[in-house]
Amino acid sequence: MTAGELLARAPGLSLRRDAQGLTLVGKGVELRGDFARMKPRLRPNALGAEALVRAAKIKTCGSEPLAIDATAGLGEDALLLAAAGFRVILYEYNPVIAALLDDALTRARQDATLSAAVARMELRQQDSIPALAQSAQLPDVVLLDPMFPARQKSGQIKKKFQLLQQLEPPCATEAALLEAAFLAQPEKILVKRPAKASPLAARRPSYTVPAGNVRIDCYVPKRA
Repeated sequence: MTAGELLARAPGLSLRRDAQGLTLVGKGVELRGDFARMKPRLRPNALGAEALVRAAKIKTCGSEPLAIDATAGLGEDALLLAAAGFRVILYEYNPVIAALLDDALTRARQDATLSAAVARMELRQQDSIPALAQSAQLPDVVLLDPMFPARQKSGQIKKKFQLLQQLEPPCATEAALLEAAFLAQPEKILVKRPAKASPLAARRPSYTVPAGNVRIDCYVPKRA
């Protein structure tokens, strides 16, 4: 399905391109990929304190470890890993979200502060579940951040995520996604979850790293 076909199924949503970039517009809300606002978090003293970066550390890896972000979204977590030295392959199967992410990457390549990290990021618009099974290289880290289920009170959900949920409902293939991550045989699987949510697919992690309103469940599978 193309971005145009998907938007046709989501009344009230449209894409607008202007001097600021590609923007998803709907119901008085605008959403645009924006890595520039991540700059304060990429400073060395701040980056090392990021829960995701701490969780992604592995004992044995090459000079440029490989991370696969299997649920890329707008790419902010992948940018943190890339800034920390990972080469990151980003999978996003939704064509509208992939277009927003691709636009954000294009703009970031022109920014001297972001270009080095973004050069280590490769976007692939495809379903990560079969892609993980076909990966030619064993990743060091697989990151999963499936969209959280909608809460009962819509006011608790940020408006921008309400837009995303019109395009991409909360993950309905959690078990298959986690199983695909294990089949890829990484050193670690990192799963972002709401702080009080049950583990993904009810599978208990090896350990957990708290991160404010969310947590990172860490799985350490045994490589064959």
